[in-house]
Amino acid sequence: MGDVEHRLRPLNHPMSSWSKNRKSLYGGIVIVFLAVVVVLPIFLHYYKAPTCFDGVRNGSEQGVDCGGSCSKLCQSSFLSADVAWTRFEEVAPSLYNVAAYIVNQNTTGEAKNAPYRFMLYDKDGLIITDQSGVVTLPPHRNTLAFQGAVNVGARIPARALFEFTSAPNWLKRVDPLAKISIGSKDYTEDASGSSLMVTLKNNDIYPLANVSVYVVLYNKDGNALGFSKTSIDEIPANGSSVAPFTWPRSRDGKVISIDVLPVQE
Repeated sequence: MGDVEHRLRPLNHPMSSWSKNRKSLYGGIVIVFLAVVVVLPIFLHYYKAPTCFDGVRNGSEQGVDCGGSCSKLCQSSFLSADVAWTRFEEVAPSLYNVAAYIVNQNTTGEAKNAPYRFMLYDKDGLIITDQSGVVTLPPHRNTLAFQGAVNVGARIPARALFEFTSAPNWLKRVDPLAKISIGSKDYTEDASGSSLMVTLKNNDIYPLANVSVYVVLYNKDGNALGFSKTSIDEIPANGSSVAPFTWPRSRDGKVISIDVLPVQE
């Protein structure tokens, strides 16, 4: 008989497999430990989550710190405010009310505390006074930039100019006064002056606080004869409040229409 060739195959010893598994387990633990103790702190130290104030376009932003999840609107996402007219009105010797009618066509864009200035000039083009202020441009509402009782001394204004001193900062916001409606507008006048009582109705289940109300009086040609501002501390839920206005002069029956412009400031 010929020789029988025996081939010896290595046996997988149970102790050898267990040792390898243990080494793998220890190696994994070491890696996780290093990741938690060394890598994670380094990552957290240098990583800065995207914000709307970091000067970098990141996250869902449509521009640098604007659009997307940011409340600030990008330049391409809003329409510029239009100034329809600028007027002044004498309310007492040497004292004038000055106003600019501002149109905001942005349905969900508001600009709070937009800085501006009025300039009054005499008939020779010389400046009489330069008045600064801020105005809130409510979403999808027109409003007034208003300065009351501006003292011009002995000089007489002949022209008024209005300008924003820096670009309004537009933010996303729905109209907080969407459920406000204008009720009665009771205007009366006599030889000594005129007055107006405007009723504002709040059709919401929540009260509205800090409401400023501007009004403009127009004649039959659509020219502004007078304007003013008053404030209402609160309009109760499902209730109403009255905004009073007075002027120390009559308009000789020329007031044909009244524009009421509420804004929450």
